[in-house]
Amino acid sequence: MKAIILAAGIGSRLSRPFPKSLSVLPYGETILGRQIRIMRELGVKEIFIVVGFKMTLIMEQFPDVFYKYNPDYYITNTSKSLLQAVEQLDDDILWLNGDVVFEKPVLKNFLAVKEHNLVCVDRKSCGEEEVKYSLNKDGFITEISKEVIEAEGEAVGINLIRKADLPAYTEALRRCEDQDYFEKGLEFIIQDGAKVKPVDISDHACIEVDFEEDWISAQKKFLKPDQ
Repeated sequence: MKAIILAAGIGSRLSRPFPKSLSVLPYGETILGRQIRIMRELGVKEIFIVVGFKMTLIMEQFPDVFYKYNPDYYITNTSKSLLQAVEQLDDDILWLNGDVVFEKPVLKNFLAVKEHNLVCVDRKSCGEEEVKYSLNKDGFITEISKEVIEAEGEAVGINLIRKADLPAYTEALRRCEDQDYFEKGLEFIIQDGAKVKPVDISDHACIEVDFEEDWISAQKKFLKPDQ
């Protein structure tokens, strides 16, 4: 398994002069540093970070990972950043947004699921800005986007594609428009018959930091590294 962290964006909604993945939690660890540490503690060793905005700040802090550069980070969205990383890979791929703060059991439980493509979800009420999902009668995801009407909850930005479906997903990312999120690629392969299973982590804290109120919540919740 290989892991990809998407950290290329400007993070305009949070208005930081640096990549928001470098925001420092109260106990002194950055969001990105926490993600890398937890993945390595759980046995995920080969990590790629997709960079763009002020990339040297990230690269200087984390010299012992691999990097992919999205040269169009300022005009493209996560579908194209992820495409930069997966095009030459051939393995199961874990990927996550670089602004997700989560308790270690979130990823541990997620990686313990050994079948199907996976999306980490939180079964809660969602607003317009959250990526939402719906399910079929067999419990597999049918829709995943911000526009889902009868949503089951939020897709929190942690995902896994199996090696067998990676070529189809890579092609789906190519089909995406520049401003599409990577979830659009998941919808494409679902329409073509791929199975994508939700993994419910509602019992644990997981916050995607998009807005200042998200960051305030993360600072209140994540006060130590072993949460």
